[in-house]
Amino acid sequence: MKTLMLGNEAVARGLYEAGCCFVSSYPGTPSTEITESVAKYEEVYAEWAPNEKVALEAALGASLAGKRSFCAMKHVGLNVAADPLFTISYTGVNAGLLIGVADDAGMHSSQNEQDSRHYAQAAKIPMLEPSDSAEALAFAKLAYELSEEYDTAVLIKMCTRVSHSQSVVETGERVLPEQKTYEKNPAKYIMMPANAKRRHPEVEARTKALTAWAETADINRVEPGTDKSCGIVTSSTCYQYVKEAFGDTYPVLKLGMIWPMPEQKIKDFAASVDKLVVVEELDGFVESHCRNLGLTVSGKELFTEIGELSQNLVKEKLGEAVQTGPVLSEDIPARPPVMCAGCPHRSIFYVLKKLKLTVLGDIGCYTLGAVAPLNAIDTTVCMGASVSGLHGFVKAGGEESAGRTVAVIGDSTFIHSGVTGLINIAYNESNATVIILDNSITGMTGHQQNPTTGYNLKGDPCTKIDLESLCRAVGINRVRVVDPYDMEACQTVIQEELAANEPSVIISRRPCALLKYVKHPGPICSDPEKCKGCKACMNIGCPAISMVDGKAVIDATLCVGCGVCEQLCKFGALGAEK
Repeated sequence: MKTLMLGNEAVARGLYEAGCCFVSSYPGTPSTEITESVAKYEEVYAEWAPNEKVALEAALGASLAGKRSFCAMKHVGLNVAADPLFTISYTGVNAGLLIGVADDAGMHSSQNEQDSRHYAQAAKIPMLEPSDSAEALAFAKLAYELSEEYDTAVLIKMCTRVSHSQSVVETGERVLPEQKTYEKNPAKYIMMPANAKRRHPEVEARTKALTAWAETADINRVEPGTDKSCGIVTSSTCYQYVKEAFGDTYPVLKLGMIWPMPEQKIKDFAASVDKLVVVEELDGFVESHCRNLGLTVSGKELFTEIGELSQNLVKEKLGEAVQTGPVLSEDIPARPPVMCAGCPHRSIFYVLKKLKLTVLGDIGCYTLGAVAPLNAIDTTVCMGASVSGLHGFVKAGGEESAGRTVAVIGDSTFIHSGVTGLINIAYNESNATVIILDNSITGMTGHQQNPTTGYNLKGDPCTKIDLESLCRAVGINRVRVVDPYDMEACQTVIQEELAANEPSVIISRRPCALLKYVKHPGPICSDPEKCKGCKACMNIGCPAISMVDGKAVIDATLCVGCGVCEQLCKFGALGAEK
């Protein structure tokens, strides 16, 4: 049956058809929908893991037990999973193991723009790179065949445009392979130095064998063109840009396996054209491979290493006329990202700014506490860095820093990688104050469950991690819980914990305002006669409040009635309708 599917949905369908039985992932845009989609197939066990390292190790365990397995993550998640990734390259697999990673060129929802292809080369693990949904489905199925034939995990690299665009796929039936028997094999699976030394030559031999496979594989194909003055080597979404820009004008070598890449096939293609050009996003990965083969090639001197490419950019850089569409007669006002109306994080950041504290931030929608008018966050690096960084900041800065500095981290991020930082604070005794912003969900990636919510990926009740007990268990004696809608109480508790001469945790607990099951009292009203136009209510940056003719106005379609702005108004101009 033919149907439209997102690239991520198509990967999930490929997993299903290939007989995948076990999926463990951590949500991260643009990879999240792969796991959400595969969870809809009852034949596949799917879960959210606390982090990507755990997810990959769990998937390896399922592979060793004899079932085809999968885990997914975004590009920065592969950093977290890198430790097992490099050693899994040595151990190999039992049943097929597929690792999905989704890059985010253009940083639509990421803190950096790294290129995951380098991991495939460095870990010496094959990587397939689909360019549309049909290939996403087909490559997922092919990856399991390669995994089991060559005794290796296989990476499938998505990107934002392929993950989140739709194209036609033809679905098939699920084929469940016979479960492989686990056989005890210490020399293969116990990576102590003596065994690892014997496994390394096998890894190198495998790479050579996969390079030979890549020479004749259908997924690395040459598409002829009418004008051989230029030949283009490309892959992934850049292949789509090239075909849309030039059609069949120039010959194209389309790479579906991006590591290891063929050698003779590229040399032969280069010999058939007058000029060789590589069109790829981010780093000159394919370009470097071509240069290492001794070829003269153009690449990054034409195309930027920063951000996404486009059809017009590809045309422009290769000297073709660029078509332009109609231009708007007036500029559209900028619409910067902002916390949602009723977001429980907003008031915490208002208090932190009011107290003029140094705030070490973390990854999540609460990173928006860094933007105007709150401007409350000083740093954002990676998952868990707020807690670990706070320890070093306080140790280096002494008692003065301890009383003026906090870390903020979400509940899901705390479980992901904040716990170990808190253990470090307790163990090495820094007088640090950590604020866990517990909105009872994994918010930024689209409301996925996590170990603190009490529900699993499929929405079934499960074990709920008690944050208060966990913090106390790792050695934190001072644990306070506050309602972020009560700004006075929040300020009092923060000041008390900063003044205490020992580490402490403040849990700011209120569910995300967008959760369907959260009931709100309804919008509040503004009284223009009482409003003095002081704009105090505007300092929290709520999108439901605006100034019209010098008076505060509440947008009833956005306001949830949290009452935070009401606490800021000294003139009683804001409040529930009597």
